[in-house]
Formats: sequence, structure tokens, C-alpha cells
Amino acid sequence: MQPVNAGISARDRLILPLDTASLEAARQLVDELRDWVGMFKVGLQLFCNEGPSLFETLHRDGVSVFFDGKFKDIPNTVARATEAVVARGLSMFNVHATGGSEMMRRAVAACDDTCRRTGMPRPKVLAVTVLTSIGPAMLKEELGVAAPMEEQVCRLAALAKGAGCDGVVASGAEVAGLRKALGPDFLLVTPGVRPHWAAADDQSRIVTPGSAIKDGSDYLVIGRPILGAADRREAAKRIVAEIEQAL
Repeated sequence: MQPVNAGISARDRLILPLDTASLEAARQLVDELRDWVGMFKVGLQLFCNEGPSLFETLHRDGVSVFFDGKFKDIPNTVARATEAVVARGLSMFNVHATGGSEMMRRAVAACDDTCRRTGMPRPKVLAVTVLTSIGPAMLKEELGVAAPMEEQVCRLAALAKGAGCDGVVASGAEVAGLRKALGPDFLLVTPGVRPHWAAADDQSRIVTPGSAIKDGSDYLVIGRPILGAADRREAAKRIVAEIEQAL
């Protein structure tokens, strides 16, 4: 199955988490790896240390940024938070699908309105389905969700699509089913991706880069296999080559 946006290069499909505590360290990673990485993910560690001004700095540096803030709150609060970050220059950001349809609709509307008002390029609005660290047993026994994992992920993804989101963040284990259910024009961003030569770490539902792309993923979020490698550029290069082969 060919992924959506087939014209996107293998490099541009690779998203690297900037899992650092400082903007200076993050910019060093960008400088080292931007030849092999198309987008860089800012998560809560870096955001909580540096604050939202880091987005403006990275935007001025010409960096495509995915803000992995996973907003989940009452609709008005999420809408106001969306306005604040979208105005600073992002390529993607996300909310939690479990926040509900109204929350997601308000986030999409706030994104659209802010971009019209400020002239900033519109980022893609994604919804997180089920975290890749959560396995079937945890979903059922700890979170009390009786539905099988794939059914729950598809339900949340359909909810996100209906609310106007551009795509979802979902494990590669569910990608094929999501692509079939939601069609070719819905972005699928897949974390928990590990090359065969890398350790699984704390991820539960993992796939290789090649299999994720073949099943229909559009973008892959890959961190520790690159960041923990002795030669980070070579690790990123190997992953891009595997994506290219799958395309």
C-alpha cells in the first residue's frame, strides 16, 4: 500500500525528537542531522525548560517543527493554547483524541483563525490515539477500555477525522487498518518505530521503518535509535535508506 503524499521524499518523512533540556543542545542536534531529517519534534522536556519562544528561534533557523504537546483539556483552554503556539511557527502539533470531538473541533478552528489573522503557514493538526507505550493488557486492565486495541485506535482516529483534524499519531501496528478505514487523504504519523538493529526500549507496539511505510504511514518519529547511536548521522542515513526502499 502506497502512503499518502507519495511525492514527499524519504528524508522529509523522518521526524527526530529533540529530547534535550536546552535550546542550545537542540540546535546542535539540528545542525548535525538536518541533512538526513526533515522535521524535528519538540516534546514536553524541551518545551518546559525553554518555553514557547523556542518555536520562534527554530522557525527563524528554517527548522520544520512538530510540537508534541498532546493538548487535552476543556475545549476553550485547548483553543487558547492552540492560538498561542500556532502564532509562533509550527509545521505540526497535536491534541489527544480522548479529549473529545468538541475539543478537537475548537483546536482546528483556533488554528485556522490564528493563521488567517497572523499570516503564518497553517500547521497540520494531529490527534493522538493510544500512546505506543500502552499495550493491550494495560488498555483493558488499567484504563478500563474493553475494546481491542485496533478497534479503540480506529474509533479515536475516526473521531479525529470527523472533527476536522488532518491526521493522527498512531502505532505502526494499527496503520494498515487506519489507512483502509480512513482513506488516502488522512495523515498517519507513527512513533514507536525501531529499525531491526535497534532496541525496543519502553515502546510496546513497535514496527520497523520499512514496514510502517509499506502499511501506509506518512511520517515516522524515530528518536533513540539515532540519538543513542555512536554515529548519529550514519544511523539517520540508514533509516532514510530503508524508507526510500519501502517507497
